[in-house]
This record gives sequence, structure tokens and C-alpha cells, in this order.
Amino acid sequence: MLLRRFATASTSLPPTIRQLLSSLPPAGQAIEVQLNGWIKSVRRQKNVTFAVINDGSCASGLQAVLKPDATPHKLTNGASVRICGNLVQSMGRGQSYELQVEAVDILGECNPEAYPIQKQALPVEFLRDNAHLRARTDINAAMLRLRDSVLRMLHSYYEAQDFHYVHTPILTSNDCEGGGETFRVSPASSALPSKQSPDPSAQAEFFSQPAYLTVSSQLHLEALAASLSRVYTLSPCFRAEHSQTNRHLAEFWMLEAEWAFINHVGDICDVVEESLKHVLQCRSEQALLWKDGDEAKLKSLEDASRPGIPWTRISYTDAVNELQNYHASSRVGFEFEPAWGKALQSEHERWVSERLIGGPVFVTDYPTSLKPFYMRANDDGQTVACFDLLVPSIGELVGGSLREERSSHLVEAIRRHGLKEEEYGWYVDLRKYGSAPHGGYGLGFERLISWMSGIENVRECIAMPRWAKRMLL
Repeated sequence: MLLRRFATASTSLPPTIRQLLSSLPPAGQAIEVQLNGWIKSVRRQKNVTFAVINDGSCASGLQAVLKPDATPHKLTNGASVRICGNLVQSMGRGQSYELQVEAVDILGECNPEAYPIQKQALPVEFLRDNAHLRARTDINAAMLRLRDSVLRMLHSYYEAQDFHYVHTPILTSNDCEGGGETFRVSPASSALPSKQSPDPSAQAEFFSQPAYLTVSSQLHLEALAASLSRVYTLSPCFRAEHSQTNRHLAEFWMLEAEWAFINHVGDICDVVEESLKHVLQCRSEQALLWKDGDEAKLKSLEDASRPGIPWTRISYTDAVNELQNYHASSRVGFEFEPAWGKALQSEHERWVSERLIGGPVFVTDYPTSLKPFYMRANDDGQTVACFDLLVPSIGELVGGSLREERSSHLVEAIRRHGLKEEEYGWYVDLRKYGSAPHGGYGLGFERLISWMSGIENVRECIAMPRWAKRMLL
């Protein structure tokens, strides 16, 4: 029995549909199996009933063939079932194998008239309003499986490079980026024991000081990299920005890596490019996610994944010069006029990656005034050793830099950015004891999924999206 064959690998769980379909029996041999899953469709005929069952383990379901007298009346779209039968080669078109059903149990009924997830295409806003159910759609399920596959490939890459996976705090005492777009955290009830502090203002703080949801794990990763040399994490991050673009969420996931003993920003770009090209080899859900997608975007993605063809690198100064030349010569130009010392807008980033380069591009050495305090100052006194990776259709995907390992330069940068030195005392302290040159980067995980899947809005690249004025569930 196939069930017995899987028992050597796992004695506690029966095989999933994906496992069954990846270990099919020899031609002409029937295998007795038991499956659990949900009904995706039912087609009743006079002498036979066809039902498609899927357990979410893969995009393709399994066709179940039932005799009319063995078909429960409550076998409907969305119902959860346990089916026993024989897995045999299919005589019909559309599938290689099918399940000849011997018995079926309805585990959970589903009223087909009231069930919101119907077979026809459903509007994006409708699915956002029903976020608790949208994972049951084919596209959303494929996106979730893609997230899983990408994460596994990232773990394999970092493991091969001898990075340590670490956990960093969600609650922090400072704003890593210094941008002020933080969520402040406090108890639902501010009533704390009066003996804790004679200061009334301190009594309102659970930690005796303000606490925030993290916007980045970077500072904490630097502390750990000073011991383990190479560290990374994938952590939820939170930013209280009111942007309503298709690239922004209030709660999102950030992949961040930091490592010691690195002296050139180009070396960080090498790791970013190598890791992403490794991940871009993941094609497990491509057929479904790109079924009706833009062929030009898909070709651009496939071109980016090719080994041996390095991604372009260009300085911020050169990028601005190209933008200014286009803006001056074009009849339309940009909405925001590009200028040295100004931040690159989304339209600028996409023009550089899509029109100027035609693929991923590292833009390096931004002006000091545009970047956070922790980035290492270049010798020119005007720029910092950093980069943004811009990719077609997305814009900025990754941001990274060398970190300022010189204590005096770091203190000066904290003051220049108007930050409170006492809040970053521990961070400066890292430079006093065996400070080493180091650097790292952060990658927006939902933006990566958007790029790889062709899903244009990051709100559809996460299971439960949160953005300004909107938090269901």
C-alpha cells in the first residue's frame, strides 16, 4: 500500500496530495489510499459524479470518481471530506490519475448558496473584505506556497554561507531608521502598581520608558554579528505611514542580514545578487501565478535569474544625471523633477530599472542627507557607502550599506540627525570593544513575492494585510 510506503518517512501523518502525486504507482497498478481535503468542484451526471479534492499542498487537485449511490447529498463545493478509494490511471483527459471512491465522509458541510468563494473570478476588494476566506482561492493559495518555497530557499542559501538564523525583538526602545513612523506600544490598561515609581509619567510606561513596534531588526543584528560574525532573520516589521501605494503595508516581513569583516559595499551587493538569483530558480507556482500575466514582465524576471550575467551597478550621481537628461529632453518628463540631493521617487526608480537598465540595478553612494545615521561615510564627505536594489515593476527591493564602525563618526551622525544620544548609547558601545568593519541589508519579503509572482499589489502578497485605516481580523 502507498500509505505503508510513506510510513517510513513519517509515522504520524498520512501523505498529502502532493506527496501522492510525486510518488505515483507503476502503470496499471491500483493503490488504496485515504485522503483528507476540501471539495473544489462537483459535477454530477446520471451514472457518475466527478469531484475535485484539494488539501492545499499543491496547485493541482485530485479528481475523485463516485457512483451516484455513494455520493452524499451534502458533497458540495467547500465541504471538507475524508475519502477512501483506489488511486488508478485515469481514462479521461486532464489528469493522469484519479481516485475511484469506495467511501466518503463529510467532515464539515458547506452551503454552496451562501459560500462566498465561488468558482468564478472574484474582485480584489471582495477578497480583501473576506480575508479570512481568501486563502481558499487558487491564486492566494499559490502565493502562500510561493512564500514557503522562497523562505526555504533563502534558508538554504544562508546555511550554505554559514550564517546563523537568529531572533530579534519585536518591541524596541528606539526608531532604527529615525523616521518617526513607529507604532507606540502600551498596556490596554495604564493602571500599574503605584509603588513602581514616584514619577507619574513613568507609571504609564510598562517598561518604564516608551516602547515601539520594530521598524527594522538591523541594530540588534549588529550586536549579534559582533559575536557570531554572520547572522540573518526574517521578522515582522511595522511602519505607521499613511501611504496607499501598491508597495506599502503597515505590517510586513523583512529579511535582514548582517555580517562582520566586510570593507566594500560591492561585496554586500554580491551577496544580495547571489542569494536572489538562487531564489529566482524557484518556479514551483509559476504556471498558475503567471497564467494570465504579462509575458514581458515574466521574461524580464527570467532574464534576471540567469547566472553569469551580473546585474548593473550605477552610482546615485550617475543615475540622477541620466534622469535629468531624460526629463529635459522628454515631452512628458517626470512628475517630480530629479535633482542631486533629492530622494528618488517611485517613478524615478522604475524608469532607471525598466527603461535605462532593463533589469535589476544597484544604485550606490547616496547623499548623506538622504540616508539613516548608521551608514558609513564615504571619503568624499558627501555620500555614504550604501545601495538600493531597484527591480522592474517594483522599484526598491533591497536596501543596504556598510555600517559606521568608527565611534566618533557615529556619534557625530547621531547628533547631525537630531537623535538622542542616550537612546543609542548601547549601539555606540558596540564600537568601543573590538569594533570590526561590518555591513548588511534588508529585503522587503512581500515585494520579493510580488516581483516573483507578478501580483502587482503587496496587499495580495501576504495572508492578512494591514494598512492605514484597514485592519480586518
